[in-house]
Amino acid sequence: MALEIERKFIVNDDSFRQIAYKSISIRQGYLSRIPERTIRVRTIDDKGFLTIKGKNIGIVRNEFEYEIPLADALEILTMCVPPILEKTRYLIKYDNLTWEVDEFHGARQGLIMAEVELSTKDTEITLPPFIGKEVTGNPEYYNSNL
Repeated sequence: MALEIERKFIVNDDSFRQIAYKSISIRQGYLSRIPERTIRVRTIDDKGFLTIKGKNIGIVRNEFEYEIPLADALEILTMCVPPILEKTRYLIKYDNLTWEVDEFHGARQGLIMAEVELSTKDTEITLPPFIGKEVTGNPEYYNSNL
């Protein structure tokens, strides 16, 4: 069983742009958004992925992710619950961890979230200067007024 252990935050300024070492384009949609099981399809640049996530227990949940053909991912996106999310993900190394900062476009324009995946739920982290309020659940569903 694969476990995802991550913490999520609102980003409070754009200083992350100066230290990002890579950016990628992501489109994603959800076949299921209920808290007990989230099923997502995603394209990252020219690859497709199908991800199944269980219910969060604190910052931990089951996660299963599989690469699928890009053509399949694009077709599955047409079956997803609106809206299809579009974002640019910036990758940042900070204090020996990789932070992912997502800048949303389209329906979630203005929302910028950061997350960091951890090896244990008790891992202590040093927050980068661009990090704001910590959030729980699925913050990508939130509107941009956070």
